[in-house]
Amino acid sequence: MISFRAAVLDTCTTDRPFTNSLPLKIGTVDADGPIAQEVLVRITAASLCRSDLSVITGVRPWPMPIVPGHEASGVVEDIGADVTGFNPGDRVVLVYQPHCGACPCCIAGDAHLCAPGLAANRAGKLLTGGPRLSLNGDTLHHHMGLSAFAEMAVVSEHSLVKVDRSLPPDIAALFGCAVMCGAGSVINSGEVTAGETVAIAGIGGVGASAILGARLAGAGRIIAVDPDAEKREIALSLGATDAIDGGADAAGEIVEMTGGGVDCALETAGILGAFETAYASTKRGGRVVTAGLVSPSTPFALDIAAHVTSAKTIRGSYMGNCNPAIDIPKFVGLYLAGRFPVDRLITHRMPLADVNTALENMAASKALRQILTP
Repeated sequence: MISFRAAVLDTCTTDRPFTNSLPLKIGTVDADGPIAQEVLVRITAASLCRSDLSVITGVRPWPMPIVPGHEASGVVEDIGADVTGFNPGDRVVLVYQPHCGACPCCIAGDAHLCAPGLAANRAGKLLTGGPRLSLNGDTLHHHMGLSAFAEMAVVSEHSLVKVDRSLPPDIAALFGCAVMCGAGSVINSGEVTAGETVAIAGIGGVGASAILGARLAGAGRIIAVDPDAEKREIALSLGATDAIDGGADAAGEIVEMTGGGVDCALETAGILGAFETAYASTKRGGRVVTAGLVSPSTPFALDIAAHVTSAKTIRGSYMGNCNPAIDIPKFVGLYLAGRFPVDRLITHRMPLADVNTALENMAASKALRQILTP
């Protein structure tokens, strides 16, 4: 049995400010393991994503109680039986979609679509079973097989990617979600090529990463869309060529700016209005990528006939359609080479004990990525 501090969510709440309601409580939790095919990781840095906020508010339901956190880096402390790819001391990025390696999607190379991995995540378990966590004898559920808002995490070996030791822990954490979901959505899902026009609706951490991805892809024009003036300034500083308000006329403005719409538009905000803007700003025959996880209860009406005659393509982008074992090392290499400045996504750093402050910053749209250190 292993004991360590972790942030625990007992029930969902929308009561703000979170600095008063304190939905996450820091407590000493117990963990079993690691057993066969599991790894004990000491968390060195965790990053707060807007998806974590949706766990707190209940927008995306999870089994309770739960230890949230799905974007992090760490050091391998111990390994269970039959673990062959990792050793104590290895630096790792935690990956929120485990892959079994045996289902049809995994065999096809689409590890991000692993059905057993998704089922385990939704059940609040590990790919290898569980839950492994408890507090005062009561079961705690895992978040995305990781539960990274903690000092330690017991995870499946298939939830880890080994990274270069020279990569700083706070930067490494970003590669587990923000980088793949943003830059990956541009490069893999949107298939953006040199000279193309791109619109990105929603400039949070994922949207900012998408701007960096569009630059990597050689996009000729990158139009950032966000209602927040400060976020638009950030977008321009990251390499967007244009930044416009996300109002009702945003799509029309983009169509006029580009003479008919962009080649590829991405929704990275997780709200219906951003998707509608992305869809309407895409040219005939263009590509629409949605990566922001709009609330499951949000309806969307599509004029099917108009969609057919416009010949647009809509593509969902989960984990940026990345194969983590292949794409994370590639993106890390680009960062280390000075070509992919993901460190600029970090706007705040604070101890894990201040996690509720980080939640409030995210809810108030005052942050891109915030690093929490145990």
